[in-house]
Amino acid sequence: MHEAIAKADTLIEALGWIRKFRNRVTVIKLGGSVMEDSEALGHILLDIVFMETVGMRPVVVHGGGAAISRAMAKAGIEARFIQGRRYTDEKSLAIVEEVLAGEVNNALAQRIEECGGRAMNLNFESTNVLNGERLQLPNPDGGDPIDLGFVGRVTSVDKLVIENLCYAGQVPVIPSMCEDDNGQKYNVNADTAATAVAQALGADKLVFLSDVNGVRLDKDDPESLIHSLTDVKAKQLIQDGAIAAGMIPKVEACLDTLERGVKKIHIIDGRIRHSLLLEIYTSSGIGTEITKEP
Repeated sequence: MHEAIAKADTLIEALGWIRKFRNRVTVIKLGGSVMEDSEALGHILLDIVFMETVGMRPVVVHGGGAAISRAMAKAGIEARFIQGRRYTDEKSLAIVEEVLAGEVNNALAQRIEECGGRAMNLNFESTNVLNGERLQLPNPDGGDPIDLGFVGRVTSVDKLVIENLCYAGQVPVIPSMCEDDNGQKYNVNADTAATAVAQALGADKLVFLSDVNGVRLDKDDPESLIHSLTDVKAKQLIQDGAIAAGMIPKVEACLDTLERGVKKIHIIDGRIRHSLLLEIYTSSGIGTEITKEP
């Protein structure tokens, strides 16, 4: 009886959050080693089905870095990274499209269906919703821009397609690739792709699911997790070097998204069982929540 009452109390705690976020869009970015952990990924996808069932409108944007790196190694292509972004030549691009926009994207949609939900994979073979252009990074030394090969940035999102799927009770599943007006495809950093989708949809929340528990004062110490962070403090941490390497584009994407109207950004460890539900439907949360300075 006590166990049953405790479960009821948990549901009551979640009730307020369920009502608050009903019919609101939450963009969920999947990436990191959580994509390689079948059990952890299964719990995340079940959480997403739960969210849709109780009236939220989840949208999934995903990467697939480890799977891409394995396929490239098998093809004898060495992976290169510049400022946290994968350099993509023509051969690498073909692998990225096959693995990311094909195998991984289709598998995620299928697994959501197996969890009892309804999903639609939005890739180049079905419906592409991310339009973009070639990306070049500014040179910190003031020279020519840094070329990343076939790496792009999203310039527009076909939000009508995504919104119609959400209204119909389906979970859109979007790979982090875009296409320009000439049909050229580009590899896109999954964090910035998720950001572009969240901005276009006016999402209430953008959740980054990864293999870290959030933003840390010491990147090697999980106990130094910062539970709540403002945009001003985040910029200072980047300047001080506390936020470094692959966390930089993630946090910069968060800051840009806050400027464009998304209310809250969450960075959480997707390997924790039911991490999505714990972050969204409990008062304490388990990761880092980033908001604008009041």
